[in-house]
Amino acid sequence: MVKPIGIFDSGIGGTSIWREIVKMLPHEDTIYLADSHNAPYGAKPKEEILQLSIKNTEYLLSMDCKLIVVACNTATTNAIDYLRAHYQVPFIGIEPAIKPAALHTKTKKVGVLATKGTLASELFHSTSKMFTEGITVLEQEGTGLVELIERGEARSKETKALLSQYLNPMLEQQIDCLVLGCTHYPYLIPLIKELVPSNVTIIDSGEAVARQTKAVLKKNLLHADLNRKASHRFYINTEANILTSMVGGPEVDVEYKDF
Repeated sequence: MVKPIGIFDSGIGGTSIWREIVKMLPHEDTIYLADSHNAPYGAKPKEEILQLSIKNTEYLLSMDCKLIVVACNTATTNAIDYLRAHYQVPFIGIEPAIKPAALHTKTKKVGVLATKGTLASELFHSTSKMFTEGITVLEQEGTGLVELIERGEARSKETKALLSQYLNPMLEQQIDCLVLGCTHYPYLIPLIKELVPSNVTIIDSGEAVARQTKAVLKKNLLHADLNRKASHRFYINTEANILTSMVGGPEVDVEYKDF
């Protein structure tokens, strides 16, 4: 029996990571947990984020997952050290892509749009400090954006107005790289492109996470047969309609679960 890759997020945003993993590893089965009932994680205290991450991990392990992708920046920055210390499977985390932004910027000014939980974490600050000597990092909490995306309003007028409010102060400071520090935010890229000049590079972590997942599977001899057809299961603990519309297809099964 082929064991699946487990993926969890505080809702539907981590499907942006799931897409990159499926694109790079089309032969691997996946199980995705959308903990939308508890979204967003970003405003919660660290201990609650940790407990939710433990709950999600144990649910995925009960379904025999061979590797777990923590497809949530807030959960990664607040819980992944604990998860790696207490469970035997490999974990892949998500961090804001500060390093590529620092290497790419010419104005030496980088914007980071993320949740409060990510921006306040020790992991974010240590990573940022490691790569941004001589670079100004402008941090902005994306309060309210996750909730709008969870409601299927990633392209609404309300979302655009909120984004404009968050991006304009960074643009006034001449950022030329914008790091999306939440896995929900890639779904805002069409709107962001309408609001930022063409010289601003938008950076997210999806492809890098898929590459790391592939490398860890290979290192641990966990990869599936390259010639098989993969299946994908999604579980959500709220209404499934929006998630189904985002990922639905003949090889994708979306189901409500009270986890």
